[in-house]
Amino acid sequence: MLFHFKDKFPQLNPYWDKYLEFQERIEVPAKTILLEEGNISQHYYYVEKGCVRAALNKQGDDKTVQFFFEKEGLTSLESFLKNTPSLFTIETIAPSVIYLLHKTKVNALMTELSEVPGFVDVILNVLAERQMHYMNEFVSFIRDTPEERYQKLLEERPHIVQRVPQHYIASYLGVTRVHLSRIKSALLKKVNR
Repeated sequence: MLFHFKDKFPQLNPYWDKYLEFQERIEVPAKTILLEEGNISQHYYYVEKGCVRAALNKQGDDKTVQFFFEKEGLTSLESFLKNTPSLFTIETIAPSVIYLLHKTKVNALMTELSEVPGFVDVILNVLAERQMHYMNEFVSFIRDTPEERYQKLLEERPHIVQRVPQHYIASYLGVTRVHLSRIKSALLKKVNR
């Protein structure tokens, strides 16, 4: 987890180095559940290698909310901060190397860093960026068709289409695998005209 912050804020290396020993490195296969929906998040996760998704279950139907790749961190934030049951499951979708930092250590680190001038502003900016991402996703689901969402995914985040199995992409777009195949065929026909 600390590695991506370490790159962004080298002036804070003494703080990062102090907490490195508390990180647990795990190598896990695809379909490893790191956090089960309904459990309280106790860790912050950092993806060194692989791919992770956040998903929820709606009456037996799996819905992917977001994907995370190398050098990205994640947790079920509300659960982590408020000790409430997680709204989603965090699961690997490829063999992955993950670092875990327990909540008690994250809280201790954040307490220390809150005294560093400018760090609170940085954290607020990071949280604001994440919030804007979710707002854009929300608006897209209301405003855009599945075809438009897929086209936007191809244009803005092609790595997802290249690395994520199609059934997870279909789940993320809110369509069936068959509908996703139709969308892809229609786009291919437009390109070949």
